[in-house]
Amino acid sequence: MPEKITAESLLSNLVETIADSVPKQKSVSFFEEGEGSVTSRINRLFGRQKPVHHLLGGGKSADVLLWRNKKISAGVLTGATAIWVLFEWLNYHLLSLICFALALGMLAQFVWINASGLMNRSPSQVPRLELPDDIFVSIGRSIGAQVNCALQFLQDLSCGGNLKQFLAAIASLWVAAIIGSWCNFLTVMYIGFVAAHTLPVLYERYEDEVDDFVYKAFDQLRNNYQKVDAGVFSKIPKGKFNGKKHE
Repeated sequence: MPEKITAESLLSNLVETIADSVPKQKSVSFFEEGEGSVTSRINRLFGRQKPVHHLLGGGKSADVLLWRNKKISAGVLTGATAIWVLFEWLNYHLLSLICFALALGMLAQFVWINASGLMNRSPSQVPRLELPDDIFVSIGRSIGAQVNCALQFLQDLSCGGNLKQFLAAIASLWVAAIIGSWCNFLTVMYIGFVAAHTLPVLYERYEDEVDDFVYKAFDQLRNNYQKVDAGVFSKIPKGKFNGKKHE
């Protein structure tokens, strides 16, 4: 029965990948002397040793994601929400929004210039808006670097020979494709943006409870899989496929 054997091997590889990525907790006595504080005795998620701020880059972007400055973080999240509401709920298009913004800017400059003449004042100098070229260069380099890192990571999984990691990546892309079929690209980006600005700060605040819950969930998953493996998969006969020699 080749189909059942194939399904069994795929399920086994996926479960082993998830289980192996999370190390088991080790029982440590409360009075045992360690190298650091009590936090060092707690097994972090996926064997994490560094703080969340350091894993997020440790710069200004990590400060925004972890709400070190609440005004900046709230402003960024509010701006992203406003953009999503404009394009998703109000059905604005990007070209229409740009044209409206340019028209309002030109109207403001026109009123500024002519208002001084109506009030018998010398025309004032209108401030000119000019974006530096370095902004576009840095944005292009950042996007290119992230895209190249993602492509290199996927190619390493494809050519590395690790079947477990390869199947986990394929399953993740399959789940992402299903989520993308439920909503458009803008909504997916907005959900990811909101998650990036909420999940890290919540995890940093409740990391002990989250790590304990995840370890217990993976232990339960491992135990259930072992029961299914012992009761069902182990009883499936393993067929021997001997290739026939063709003369």
